[in-house]
Amino acid sequence: MNATMKENKTMTPRQRLERWETELRLARRRRQRAMEAERPRRRAETLPAVDPAPAEDPWAEAVRAEAVRAEAVKAESAKTENIQAEAVQAEAVKSEPVKAEARKAEAPKGRSHKLGRKARAVRESDSPVVYAPVVEKSAGKEAVPAFTGNLSEWMAHVRRRLRSIRREEKARRFPESNRLPVQLLLFFRGMLPMLGSHLRERKLFHRRSRISRTAGRRPVEHRRAHTLYFLGGAAALILVVGFFSFFTVGTVVSYDGQELAKVSSLRAAKDAASDLERRTSQALGGSYTISESMIRYASALLPRSELVDESTLEEELSDEIGLVTFGYGLYVDDELIGATPYEGALEELQQQLKYGVSSENTISCDFREKVEVREGYYPTEKIMNLGYLAELLYSTKDEEVTYTVKKGDTWSEIAEAHDMTSKELLAMNPGYDPNRLSIGEVLTLSAAVPYLTLTVTEQERYVADIPYDVAYTDSADLYKGDYKVTSAGVYGKADVVANVTYTNGEETERTVLSYTELKEPVTEQRLRGTKERPTWLPTGSFRWPVSGSITSRFGGRKSPGGIGSTNHKGIDIANRRGTPIYAADGGTVIYAGWMRGYGYLVQISHGNGVVTYYGHNSSLTVSVGQHVYKGQQIARMGSTGNSTGNHCHFEIRVNGVAKNPLNYLR
Repeated sequence: MNATMKENKTMTPRQRLERWETELRLARRRRQRAMEAERPRRRAETLPAVDPAPAEDPWAEAVRAEAVRAEAVKAESAKTENIQAEAVQAEAVKSEPVKAEARKAEAPKGRSHKLGRKARAVRESDSPVVYAPVVEKSAGKEAVPAFTGNLSEWMAHVRRRLRSIRREEKARRFPESNRLPVQLLLFFRGMLPMLGSHLRERKLFHRRSRISRTAGRRPVEHRRAHTLYFLGGAAALILVVGFFSFFTVGTVVSYDGQELAKVSSLRAAKDAASDLERRTSQALGGSYTISESMIRYASALLPRSELVDESTLEEELSDEIGLVTFGYGLYVDDELIGATPYEGALEELQQQLKYGVSSENTISCDFREKVEVREGYYPTEKIMNLGYLAELLYSTKDEEVTYTVKKGDTWSEIAEAHDMTSKELLAMNPGYDPNRLSIGEVLTLSAAVPYLTLTVTEQERYVADIPYDVAYTDSADLYKGDYKVTSAGVYGKADVVANVTYTNGEETERTVLSYTELKEPVTEQRLRGTKERPTWLPTGSFRWPVSGSITSRFGGRKSPGGIGSTNHKGIDIANRRGTPIYAADGGTVIYAGWMRGYGYLVQISHGNGVVTYYGHNSSLTVSVGQHVYKGQQIARMGSTGNSTGNHCHFEIRVNGVAKNPLNYLR
């Protein structure tokens, strides 16, 4: 005892509290074990009184033996319970000052520790209180909380048990925690023994009832079902579940006697057929209905692995009918060009078109038109292979182009600007007079344009020429309009970085990013004439020598009548005999007379090696050495020499080489 007191003095309040709680838990466990030992006695006391059974009845003998054992255990447990209760009460009296000191030390500073009314009464009491299980006695026996059909009694027992648990919790007999979830778990853990006890008591009640009903009779032997029955039923259930996991009732769809696909239901099959009818009508631009005599539906037990969805059935049915095909269409400005059944093929084709015109310096490459790829059903004739589709995109299409006549335009200039001849332009615009164009008139042009217009922007670096300036000095030795270079100009050089935009290979825009001058240009010096020009001097441009229609063009031809050359060195302009023929430009007559196949011929020199020929004339109005001005009459139309009709053979030669007159006439 003295040793224990010395040890308590050396311990901290916290340690003394923990020791007290440990000893209290041990005492509670000993009490619980004593109660477990007393339970057979209590059960024996609750057994109903029965008539004495014959000595040879084994059930009556067992009941009496159990009652004797229960009476002995009851006496022993009562003695043990009294001793333990006295020990626990004495220990609680000694440890109460220690618990008070520990609680005071653990109380939070600066804050009052509020306790419940009952807890404060317990802690402030001079005598310790030991909470023991509540046992209700009635007529010297403990009441058994067994469920015997009276719900109110069972509920009253539960409430008493809950109150006992709360009292034990207030007495700090449960493990502590400040967290609500943990508190709930600890609460339900405390309820488990009560629930277990309730179940055991209920089982014992039913057992006692059965014993009382069968007292004095031979117990009936219950036969247990054979294990094979259970195993067989389980196996049958597994087989049924497994079978319907792999098989199901579905619909087989056939077209024209050929099985197409298997779907989950008749409704799914008809929905797929309806969708196909709608898509086919849209693709063909009219109404379409699948013949009911061609399509058949049949119900059957089918493997789940062979079932397909509605979209797959729709594709299979579309392929079988053959009017439309599911694919991917290429649209250019909302115009369908073609389609292919291969996903991603059209995107790859577009990339190839761009790659063909791109380089390492390409900044951007895109189509001017709106190019789209749309998924859907298309007429079968629109389905084409990628090679043919690529050729179609590389080709051109005829598209009507118009041009509005502006001030200063001539018929030949308009034709040349659009890569056409005057005759082709006249064929596109019948009824127009080439010599009488009015400002604002709209001419129709036929041009070949590509399906796709590729716009490529590239960054280029190059050395560009810097134009030189021209300085003029007046000279009375030169005619007006004539110039003479006395000191040639020299182009400068510059390092240029620019973004150049090409449309189908032709430059349409150039944006200079940087410009660095490498060499300055040298100014050119020129003499400018001030002397009045005679009317016969050449102007550098050529007019039509005569009006009429072109009957033979420049270059290779079939010889007319077998008398002309197959290599025509000029053009033939036909009209009536005697029609005046004029000088195409000012110059000097260097030949006027008869010349073999030309008949009566006039040659005019216009300087700088340029000579014009006028052949097959009926008569001449000029002579050699005569100066003629532009538009002066020089002859009359005829059919002399190698000729098959009245016409003027007109040639333009530069340094003795024949040129196409249509490239010079204005």
